[in-house]
Amino acid sequence: MNMILLGLILANVVVSYKGWNDIYFFRKYEFHVGSIRAGEQIRMLTSGFLHVDMSHLLFNMLTLYFFAPVVIGFMGDFSFILVYFGSLVFGSLLTMSFHKNDYSYRAVGASGAVTGVLYSAILLQPDMMLGLFFVIPIPAYLFGILYLLYSIYGMKAQNDNIGHTAHFGGAVGGYVITLVKEPQLLAEHSLMVILLAIPIVFLFVLEKRGKL
Repeated sequence: MNMILLGLILANVVVSYKGWNDIYFFRKYEFHVGSIRAGEQIRMLTSGFLHVDMSHLLFNMLTLYFFAPVVIGFMGDFSFILVYFGSLVFGSLLTMSFHKNDYSYRAVGASGAVTGVLYSAILLQPDMMLGLFFVIPIPAYLFGILYLLYSIYGMKAQNDNIGHTAHFGGAVGGYVITLVKEPQLLAEHSLMVILLAIPIVFLFVLEKRGKL
């Protein structure tokens, strides 16, 4: 396994385990709008290494394990790190933008960063097949579009505890950073670039019209 990927997985495991056994540590480093607005911006980064429970951690780390090698193989270690942390920050910034007036809003998880890596991999290799629920084969680009549309629905419905905004922000981060680093994709995979942009544009149209 790539050493940088291994390091990120270990960091998530160690920090999450510490958080599960130390509630003060968990509360100090989780994403919390009130604390961030009071000046603790570091939470926008540290919250990405905390997870609610083992299943939450396992799902994120498995997704990272499967798709990070695609990004590393196409773009190299440095660009992979840029996609990972850039997507984490994008997810936190979008979450902060949407929940800035909800001072009690809390969230944790690497979902923003991992989703960014997933979308980077889809852009780089859009013809790959994914296993929906690890069983049903589905084209990567179709999964990407459906996932973002589901995230928009989740943001509107607000009927669960999933951080859909961070997922969406991470996807936007992975999308933008990958195209900036690999602009030839605009020509090589132009149809896929356009298709994956549709739900992103749709989200901001809804936000502009106050529908979220």
